[in-house]
Amino acid sequence: MDVGRQLYHFLLAGSEAYARWDYEVSTSILKSRKKLLVVLALATPVLLCCIAEAYTPHEILGGHAAYAPAFYTVPIFLAAIGVGVAAGLITGCIGAGGGFIITPALMAVGVKGILAVGTDLFHIFAKAIMGTTIHKKLGNVSVRLAFSFLAGSIVGTFIGGAINKGLYDANPLLSELFISSVYALLLGFLGFYALGDFLRSRKPAHQAESAADSHALTGIARRMQGVMLPPMIPFDRRVLPGGRRISAWIVACGGVFVGFLAAIMGVGGGFVTFPMFVYVFGVSSMTTVGTDIFQIIFTAGFAAIGQYAVYGYVFYTLAIGMLLGSLLGIQVGALTTSVVRGNQIKGFYAVSIIAGFINRAATLPKKLVELEFLSLPGALVNGIEAVGNVVFWVVVAFFGLWVCSKFFLNMGKLRGNA
Repeated sequence: MDVGRQLYHFLLAGSEAYARWDYEVSTSILKSRKKLLVVLALATPVLLCCIAEAYTPHEILGGHAAYAPAFYTVPIFLAAIGVGVAAGLITGCIGAGGGFIITPALMAVGVKGILAVGTDLFHIFAKAIMGTTIHKKLGNVSVRLAFSFLAGSIVGTFIGGAINKGLYDANPLLSELFISSVYALLLGFLGFYALGDFLRSRKPAHQAESAADSHALTGIARRMQGVMLPPMIPFDRRVLPGGRRISAWIVACGGVFVGFLAAIMGVGGGFVTFPMFVYVFGVSSMTTVGTDIFQIIFTAGFAAIGQYAVYGYVFYTLAIGMLLGSLLGIQVGALTTSVVRGNQIKGFYAVSIIAGFINRAATLPKKLVELEFLSLPGALVNGIEAVGNVVFWVVVAFFGLWVCSKFFLNMGKLRGNA
């Protein structure tokens, strides 16, 4: 297996773990009347403010221009709900990848990149705080692993946040270019590898790879645990006789990387934590799940509040809209999986991620021209950006309509399964 394929499976495992967390948290909120009332209490004044704001004319929706202020308007609030629904449908139906489209989708509707990242992080933090009571799995947290990791992830959020803010302060267009480039690279890599997997799985000779033993160590995990740099952290004593040990410094370095990615991309870091703990640190899946849940709350919280909210880079209106939309979308998507068979879901995952890649990649020529790094006709770069937006929203809309049609056409069957 080549390095690219190993990295793809690494990121896919993390994406799937993050989707499971998102689904559990959303289900917890929906099953609790108190939590639903909190969501409605937050959403009602936001919606009223948006309606009042609609009567004040503004030239710019969502702060699309580099130095323009951002306004809370009814269309941008409804767009946030739509983004939440789309991400929820992908997460619930596909079981992976929904969180990857939130920041690109917000940027596609005209929100500044730095605001999109900060808002996504705040939305994750708010959802994590509201959904924590379900997590009996938190009993599996290795406290020493968790705190060593968080010590690093908090440092990482400061580094990532400082880079984003530094670029934005230097020139907002640099920030847009940086965030779009990061997403284009990640989504392009994930999307095309997923498409290759989908096409291979359609061949009769294709055999799915067997799952690895959850207690088996990878080569890199053996090397990491072989580094005897004190203090050493013992873990998994309830899973394996004698348990295992790893240096706290290695865990903290992993946390720095995760916190950095969270602050740069606005995805909470959960999609990297799970595969890192299992494949790089050699932690059992049981301990990893609880520790991952624990770290998401604090990593997203420190990044959202410490690096974005205090500087005014959180769109609270959009965060509430995304929360409302994702609660609905993730449940519809999850229910639909019981009536959708075959390999279709893999194909939709690949196509949706590639659409996000096209959307972000299509903005790069215009940003480079505006920064005077390239010289191209304005009509050309505007046209490329417009095509990227159309492709993205057509794919998202088609996927949403397909899932919703399967849901409503099979309502009777779904009720019978309930």
